[in-house]
Amino acid sequence: MRRARHVEVQVVADRFGSVVHLGHRDCTLQRRYQKLIEEAPAPDLPADSERAILDAAVRLIEALGYEGAATCEFLIDQERGSHGFLEINARLQVEHPVSEMVTGVDIVREQLRIAGGKQLSVTQDDVEARGHAVEVRVNAESPAHDFMPTPGRIESWAAPIGTDVRVDTACFPGWTITPYYDSLLAKIVTRGVDREQAIATARDALKRLRVQGVETTAGFSCDLLAHPDVVAARIHTRWIEDEFLPEWSAQEAMP
Repeated sequence: MRRARHVEVQVVADRFGSVVHLGHRDCTLQRRYQKLIEEAPAPDLPADSERAILDAAVRLIEALGYEGAATCEFLIDQERGSHGFLEINARLQVEHPVSEMVTGVDIVREQLRIAGGKQLSVTQDDVEARGHAVEVRVNAESPAHDFMPTPGRIESWAAPIGTDVRVDTACFPGWTITPYYDSLLAKIVTRGVDREQAIATARDALKRLRVQGVETTAGFSCDLLAHPDVVAARIHTRWIEDEFLPEWSAQEAMP
C-alpha cells in the first residue's frame, strides 16, 4: 500500500465472553513508524471499511479468547478502498486517551475490573462516540536537526490548562531527561464538538506549553496541525517524510 492510512480499533474483553470495541482512531501522522499525532474517530473513513475493521477486531479478539484491553491495527488503502490487518497490541497504548475522550469509557478502569474477575461495566450498546479528540506527543527532540534527541535538565515546565484539555506527563522543573529512554515528555489531548475544534484547541494548547532547558517537538506539531492536507485529512503514513518535512525544513532554513 503506497498511500495507506494507519487506523486502529480499541477493544476491551472480559472472561465472561463480552468483547466491546470503543470505535476507531487514526494514527497516520507518523515518522519512521513512530506515531506523532493520533485522533479519534478516524476522519473520512469509508463506511464499508469502518464496518469491516470494527467487525474484524471484535471477531478476532473473541476467537482468541483474549481478556483485557487490546488494539487491533489495520492499514487502509485509500486508492483501492481496501484494508489489511497489521497486528494486535495486547496492551494499553500511548494513544488510548483519544478513545477515552470521545467515548467516556475509562480503559484503565476496565482493565482493573477485568483483572479482578469482574465483568465489563459497559456493553456495545453503551458505547457512542461524541465529538472528536486529538492527541499530540511532545518529545524531547529537535525537528530541525533530524529529530535528534535533546536530553538535559528541565529548567521550567508549565503545561496548558483549559476546558477539554488533558495533559498526561511526569515532567516538573528540575527533572533530568536522560538519553537512555524514550524521549516522550507529555501527551497533550484535546476534545471538540468536531474535528476542526479539536485541532484548534490542540494548536492553542501547544502554543501555551512552556518548556525551558530542552528543545521539544511542540512547535513542529503545531505547524503540522495547521497544514491544509492535515486539516482536510489528505494524508498517508509516509506523508510527513515525503511531503511535509521537505516543505517545513525549507521554511525553517529561510533567513
